[in-house]
Amino acid sequence: MSLDLSVVIPLYNEEDSVRPLTERLFASLSRLPGVEWEVIIVDDGSRDGSFAILEEIARSEPRLKVIRFRRNFGQTAAFAAGFDLAQGAVVVTLDADLQNDPADIPLLLDKIEEGYDVVSGWRLKRQDPFLSRRLPSMIANRLIGKVTGVHLHDYGCSLKAYRLEVVKNVRLYGELHRFIPALASSMGVAVAEIPVHHEPRRFGKSKYGIGRTVRVILDLLTVRFLLSYGTRPAHVFGLLGLISFGLGFLAGLYLTVVKLVLGQPIGGRPLLLLSVLLLVVGVQMVSMGLLGEMIARTYHESQQKPIYVVRQVLNATRPE
Repeated sequence: MSLDLSVVIPLYNEEDSVRPLTERLFASLSRLPGVEWEVIIVDDGSRDGSFAILEEIARSEPRLKVIRFRRNFGQTAAFAAGFDLAQGAVVVTLDADLQNDPADIPLLLDKIEEGYDVVSGWRLKRQDPFLSRRLPSMIANRLIGKVTGVHLHDYGCSLKAYRLEVVKNVRLYGELHRFIPALASSMGVAVAEIPVHHEPRRFGKSKYGIGRTVRVILDLLTVRFLLSYGTRPAHVFGLLGLISFGLGFLAGLYLTVVKLVLGQPIGGRPLLLLSVLLLVVGVQMVSMGLLGEMIARTYHESQQKPIYVVRQVLNATRPE
């Protein structure tokens, strides 16, 4: 039977949230008229009782598929595993901590029906501390929009909907899950954003803090490179290399004139060493940078190198 909807949820140490999450989610999905659905929960190496509870629920609900990692690989890997297994025409993602409201899923689906390929949730009234969570998020969202050209109010909201062909054609590694709309924009997709509910965290504590800001910035540089120079990396490395080589050449030319025309010694001048350094750096910038980026892309894409290791799958065929 063809599926209309797949819901992908990464989970890590959320044993208190599992039952209320699945109850609310199943209730919301059951109210969708004529929609065949599946739920894929990815246990990202939880060390509490989360998987035992999921295993119990999966026995009575065959539409719940559970992927269990051998260790904690991170949220990006969890999303990637869920996307690999998903079969629904539309894939919806949300967090397992009950801060995303499953009742908002129909709103996302309605927007998809309008012709959009990606619909992102916007936590308009976000229930998080301002200084440690909301303020850094606001700055990051503006920066991401400026760099990628895809302007969203809330890149960090996990409640999103994608057409299946979008997630199947986006390769994820590192911590690129939050940039999926930007990465997908290179395929010419239509992106929309709608306000969604956001609830206070009821159990446990957040796995993310202000320290992730540095990782976001580094990942943003990667996304910018992939969007602008992913198929022509020599344009960026070559430009930097040519600038360095050109400056070194001009410095060397100046020293040559000083030596041959003016007859002054140049052996002890620091400018000579700088000229040689710039020439060498220019060559290395072009060659090493290009080779390094090509090796990285081959590692993750051409070889289909997995970024996670699955221990167990319930109610579904294990993803290859």
